[in-house]
Amino acid sequence: MADFIIPAFRAALLAQAGGAAGGGGVLDLLTGGGMMVPLVLTMLFMYFLLMRPEQKKRKELEQVLANLKKNDHVVTVGGIFGTVVAATGDSKFVTIRVDDSTGTKLKVLRTAISHVGGEEVETDGKASA
Repeated sequence: MADFIIPAFRAALLAQAGGAAGGGGVLDLLTGGGMMVPLVLTMLFMYFLLMRPEQKKRKELEQVLANLKKNDHVVTVGGIFGTVVAATGDSKFVTIRVDDSTGTKLKVLRTAISHVGGEEVETDGKASA
């Protein structure tokens, strides 16, 4: 009885491993049984559709922030509109004027600026250049 069980068990293990079927090989190992190709294509799709445009956008913003100059209109990440008063190229900080009538100035991190240029919005909702 034991002589029959051991060869039957061995045959079952070989069939599960693909050894008895004779298929597989290096190509099956590299492609992961057909699931590797869709996975790689999905990753490439995600990279070119989502990640690459974001990297380009971030590089453009870094370049704009590096070239800030006096009288540029900016918007901070907190939604504060202002005009650049002092910005040196090697400094991490920028001084912006947020109110012309009182001359209120804020010192903010250069990385806290989310948008540069365009029209400055006044408090009453009308845009002025």
